[in-house]
Amino acid sequence: MTPRPSSSAPDPKKGKAKKSGSKKAAAKKSGLKKAASKKAAMAKKQTPAEQPATEPAVPETVAETVTEPVTEPVAETGTAPTAGTGIDEEIAISPALDAGDRERLLSGTHHDPHSVLGAHRVPGGVAFRVFRPYARSVAVESGPLRAELHDDGDGFFSGLLPLQGVPPEYRLLVAYEGPAQEVEDPYRFLPVLGELDLHLIGEGRHEELWRVLGAEPMTHQGVAGTRFTVWAPNARGVRVAGTFNFWDGAAYPLRSLGGTGVWELFVPGVGEGELYKFDITRPDGSHTLRADPMARRTEVPPSTSSIITASHHEWQDEEWLSRRAERPAHEAPLSIYEVHLASWRPGLTYRQLAEQLPAYVNDLGFTHVELMPVAEHPFGGSWGYQVTGFYAPTARLGTPDDFKFLVDALHRAGIGVLMDWVPAHFPRDDWALAEFDGRPLYEHSDPLRAAHPDWGTLEFDFGRREVRNFLVANAVYWCQEFHIDGLRVDAVASMLYLDYSREAGQWTPNEHGGRENLDAVAFLQEMNATVYRRVPGVMTIAEESTAWDGVTRATDHVGPGGFGGLGFGLKWNMGWMHDSLDYMAHEPVHRKHHHGEMTFSMVYAYSENYVLPISHDEVVHGKKSLVSKMPGDWWRQRADHRAYLAFMWAHPGKQLLFMGQEFAQGAEWSEVHGPDWWLLDPAYGAEADHRGVRDLVRDLNTVYRATPALWELDTRPAGFEWITGDAADDNVIAFLRLDSEGSPLLAVSNFSPVVRHEYRLGVPDTVPAWHEVLNTDAAHYGGGGITNPDPVKPDPAPWQGHPASIRVALPPLATVWLRPA
Repeated sequence: MTPRPSSSAPDPKKGKAKKSGSKKAAAKKSGLKKAASKKAAMAKKQTPAEQPATEPAVPETVAETVTEPVTEPVAETGTAPTAGTGIDEEIAISPALDAGDRERLLSGTHHDPHSVLGAHRVPGGVAFRVFRPYARSVAVESGPLRAELHDDGDGFFSGLLPLQGVPPEYRLLVAYEGPAQEVEDPYRFLPVLGELDLHLIGEGRHEELWRVLGAEPMTHQGVAGTRFTVWAPNARGVRVAGTFNFWDGAAYPLRSLGGTGVWELFVPGVGEGELYKFDITRPDGSHTLRADPMARRTEVPPSTSSIITASHHEWQDEEWLSRRAERPAHEAPLSIYEVHLASWRPGLTYRQLAEQLPAYVNDLGFTHVELMPVAEHPFGGSWGYQVTGFYAPTARLGTPDDFKFLVDALHRAGIGVLMDWVPAHFPRDDWALAEFDGRPLYEHSDPLRAAHPDWGTLEFDFGRREVRNFLVANAVYWCQEFHIDGLRVDAVASMLYLDYSREAGQWTPNEHGGRENLDAVAFLQEMNATVYRRVPGVMTIAEESTAWDGVTRATDHVGPGGFGGLGFGLKWNMGWMHDSLDYMAHEPVHRKHHHGEMTFSMVYAYSENYVLPISHDEVVHGKKSLVSKMPGDWWRQRADHRAYLAFMWAHPGKQLLFMGQEFAQGAEWSEVHGPDWWLLDPAYGAEADHRGVRDLVRDLNTVYRATPALWELDTRPAGFEWITGDAADDNVIAFLRLDSEGSPLLAVSNFSPVVRHEYRLGVPDTVPAWHEVLNTDAAHYGGGGITNPDPVKPDPAPWQGHPASIRVALPPLATVWLRPA
């Protein structure tokens, strides 16, 4: 369960805004008389030709300021002073807000602050209204015009200027304790979002949602600042608070943009690096301070504020991207090294990882890395699977541009980048998505549907179009903005079934009476279709642990169950993983009774496009590391480990191996200290044992990538042929892999601890001789050195249903690969 760290934002300032007391009636009369007499004198000096027929938009001269202003506010409908050629005195008539608007602004419940704040045409001129709590004075300045506004109390300032129209540009001079600061008025700017954007948001079809929601530094109407937008349809009001306003959002209320539930404010003068959150007024009138769901950068946990950011990274991976879509993933070599970034080499930043990780992965020959965790999460022990910042790379290792630098470096090294993506659920932290605007919003409104029974989290409401849009756009965002090559989608099974981990009475059937979550099905189909359409060459991979029909089938192809395919490119083969690891855990003497666990996967091998995963989930929490799952002494454990890896690399499907398993780490993985790299220190006595396993992994990848038979027809039965799948008493499994031209590779595994000399295997009669290209018992891998050094020629004697046969030496607990000589 994710802990709930408190917000890092300091409390807003306490206390009340400075109020202005009323002047006596005599002062009021005197002020009016003085202002009127001055205006008359100025008008008298003008010749008829000089006197304007209409009021100028901006007066051309400024005279001295009158020191005895009128302080009693007067309603907008009061008599305005006559226009002159200059305005220098404090405004005599102050168009104060009515009580309702005033109260709504003070309580943070005003849906349209722009309609009352800023500059507006009113009878008699232009009304200026400013809300600046704690300010001592506010003046308006536009060109030569400078006019003090009336202090209406509670931080409100107002004034009525005798102008014909609203000045196209003006600034505020706001004084607090020190000299006045010249600032732009946020309430003089038009909305940044256009009608099309709002329409797409309302329809739940904005595929680049990150461009219109969140905090975006920009130049708007010629002024630099940041546009803040947030979706909060249940809110009575939204304000933005941050380091730029001392975490007091009172003076920065957002406006509601129609019926979309989107709130917006352009704040001039605010730029990159500033921290912020949204102060949301819930339906019950209470307030909650929330991180931005669309934040593209966050503070380092446990701090929780969002950070305004813009990307300045210049990509250099054009060559990689141009080649990425040349071959579909299921018909290409795909060998994945799974990496927990924070613990691969603890303490490294994204940029330091960019110096070390590409070289290491490239040396071992993996085609891709799969990174976890990437999206921001408050609790490191969740490994990134309880996300609070869906659009922000974790700040633990650097900035978003630093993460782009790492992806760029991997691409330039010829390595693809996959990332774990978690659209199933989110934690309950009260500064994040849970009841974001005071009511269930991102989560389902039905508590039984919302609560995830296993992880104490909340499930997304996939039936709500705006929530689907948030997630679909997020998938596109990572692929488009960060050049991610593929998404491994976590916990798909928990999304697909209404009764997942729920007992009878804890779930409600769908409209057809079934257990399928139809909303989740529609979401996954939309996500996959959108990602594949928008970003050519990417792949999506489902971690789906059930027999759901059509996970990797096209969305428009309806299967036997009546559903279209989910549209994934690949699926983790959890059945193969569990069965094969169970088999390997048995003592060899007992393996003959479990032989089917190693062969059953071929019954369904072509029902989906599979990845064979030995992931982080299999080497933690008492499950032991891969080598430690093997029975027997250290020599036998390493031999089994090597034989299993070579069996896995030859089996139909793509490969995934978690870090540390490539050099037979004996201890379980811990996110605290990462892999035991000291095992590869030459000063360590058993270093050769671990280096030998790593050398094997390098050779497996080298031969694999150079042998199309091992990957070209991974998803078609024509690429596989049994030699023997029933030699249970011998603990032997042998099969052919074939490429599109029919060129074979023969893989033979002997999972017994005895040498099988002259072991006879049936083979095609089209191959004149076979050559051993890999043997996990080779001495340089740490094995016994029992190999087949010379070409093996077939006999014409039929065997095991094949027209010819060969006799080979099978080392104990080993896998041998042979190719045509």
